[in-house]
Amino acid sequence: MQIKNIDGEVLLTLKADTLQGINLAGADLAGADLRGADLSGANLAGADLRWADLRGADLRGAKLIGADLTGANLRGANLSGADFTESDLIGTNFSGVDLTGVNLRGADLRLAQLTQQNMQGANLEGANLVGAKMQGVNLAGANLEHANLRFANLRGANLKGANLRFAQLEGVKLDNAELPDNVVVMDQMHWKV
Repeated sequence: MQIKNIDGEVLLTLKADTLQGINLAGADLAGADLRGADLSGANLAGADLRWADLRGADLRGAKLIGADLTGANLRGANLSGADFTESDLIGTNFSGVDLTGVNLRGADLRLAQLTQQNMQGANLEGANLVGAKMQGVNLAGANLEHANLRFANLRGANLKGANLRFAQLEGVKLDNAELPDNVVVMDQMHWKV
């Protein structure tokens, strides 16, 4: 089996006939064309997946701890139970992805496209969400403790029951957002949690 980039060039030749449960920890898969690939249960810890096309890929239960997915396209991918702890997801497109309960602890999600996503119960503890596009996102019950949400767009977002303890909220756009009962907005630059 071969993994190719979007130009058809071979990036990696594998002896396996499936990618399900495969160990690709630390692999260089930058620009890989993995559209619709079954990577469920795969170990992609520390892998270089910058600008990879993972549209419609099955990443259920995959371990992507410390992986670099900068600019990757995850549109329509199945991420149920995936672990993105400490991953680089700068500018990543999550359109059409259900992120319910996904582990994004310490992940770098600067400028990520998370608009209208279901992130209910997701773990975003210590995540960097500076400037993230999160209009209408459902973060009900999510853990955002110590998360950096500076200048993120959370217009119309649902934050009911979310843990915002020690979160950085400077300049966050919250028009029409549903906030937890313990959050008091004094003005765009001052918060009390």
